[in-house]
Amino acid sequence: MSDLTRLSAAALADALSSGETSSVEATQAHLDRIAAVEGAVHAFLHVSTDEALATAADVDARRAAGEQLHALAGVPIAVKDVVVTQGLPTTAGSKILEGWVPPYDATLVEKIKAAGLPILGKTNMDEFAMGSSTEHSAYGNTHNPWDLDRIPGGSGGGSAAAVAAYEAPLAIGTDTGGSIRQPAAVTGTVGVKPTYGGVSRYGLIALASSLDQAGPVTRTVLDSALLHELIGGHDPRDSTSLAEPLPALVAAARLGAAADLSGVRVGVITELQGEGYQPGVLARFEESLELLRGAGAEIVEVSCPRFTYALAAYYLILPAEASSNLAKFDGMRFGLRVIPDDNPTAERVMSATRGQGFGDEVKRRIILGTYALSAGYYDAYYGSAQKVRTLIQRDFAAAFEKADVLVSPTAPTTAFKLGEKLDDPLAMYLNDVATIPANLAGVPGLSLPSGLSDDGLPVGFQVLAPAKADDRLYRVGAALEALLENEWGGPLLGRAPELETR
Repeated sequence: MSDLTRLSAAALADALSSGETSSVEATQAHLDRIAAVEGAVHAFLHVSTDEALATAADVDARRAAGEQLHALAGVPIAVKDVVVTQGLPTTAGSKILEGWVPPYDATLVEKIKAAGLPILGKTNMDEFAMGSSTEHSAYGNTHNPWDLDRIPGGSGGGSAAAVAAYEAPLAIGTDTGGSIRQPAAVTGTVGVKPTYGGVSRYGLIALASSLDQAGPVTRTVLDSALLHELIGGHDPRDSTSLAEPLPALVAAARLGAAADLSGVRVGVITELQGEGYQPGVLARFEESLELLRGAGAEIVEVSCPRFTYALAAYYLILPAEASSNLAKFDGMRFGLRVIPDDNPTAERVMSATRGQGFGDEVKRRIILGTYALSAGYYDAYYGSAQKVRTLIQRDFAAAFEKADVLVSPTAPTTAFKLGEKLDDPLAMYLNDVATIPANLAGVPGLSLPSGLSDDGLPVGFQVLAPAKADDRLYRVGAALEALLENEWGGPLLGRAPELETR
């Protein structure tokens, strides 16, 4: 493996800026790594070799000419396949969009291209971001680089696996109920869900519009801060985009790296630990709390009693919004079209197209959501779930009066075996029990690796902050990262087994 693929994005950016290497060399090294391990990992649905190298060559030429470039210019990146990319296929992991090439870029992709980051390709995902294991992709499973027989999390398992397998130093994910943070937890990477509206949703293929949020997937907290600052900010094309500027995220991460948390109040959420959590997960969580306490943080217990209803509320709100958002995939406008042999009316074409184009999990959620929105049931189900959502938001508000950040394990277990929970949707949904509340309330969350459980697999530590206070995530996250790496003698990913290359 090339040493260039082992560098963090920040370190690679420094090497590019100093002339130690070129973007073409760095991009080619990552493309070579993809070619070597992709047969085992299957993190990508499309690899854009020519486009990435052309961008890299352009950045090298501009740097040689003395042009002032973005700090991350020339650093390669992977993009989740739910984000539209002009000229590159975008499928959202679904057969119904197989072969679709968008005519425009998402806002965050425009920013990535303007900054000169070569896009290595589009990463695998659960179909339309519905899943916690990337087993619901229409194009096959992604495998966890720590153990190829295990899931890489979902829905953004492809982005997390690409970063963990050193195929990309940076990746974009989306988080509707934990789809950045949970994959980060089980692959030993860093994942951030920004404040809702902090990163434009223009150009994201919508799952649940009031919950979806794009964010960074990286190997370090500083790398996430750098990417977050790049893609964040107001976008007039997104009606939910926040008008306020982002806080100083990179500065917060650099401050946190000094591991001084004097005066910071860290709230431990009572409801997000205990029954259902693996002993090894809880043990690593308690060890991380002790490190934070040793760095000067004040550890306090906080109760958020309505969090126990978050999972139920989420699985009414999300399917309801999904059933509405996915109505556009009808075989009439774009994507797959299936023509029945007899009497091909518009209604029969729509039925045949959706029947063949959507997978089982998507159909399950569309049916549930349509039922929840139907006449006579709207108030009983969707309306009641929205009331619970308000109560969860109030729990967060009360908790943040007692603490500057809230913390919990990111996921109750480490990565489970491929196929282990496919026949039990409820068991699959429980993987998001600790991440869902943040999406319902719109607050930001960060997951970073906190060690290995008793089974030798990564465990995630989640930090939550008030809306628009994303900088707190980076200060606390960077401090804990520095403390943990000091104990480990280096990054957690350095302890992962080396993948066999083809």
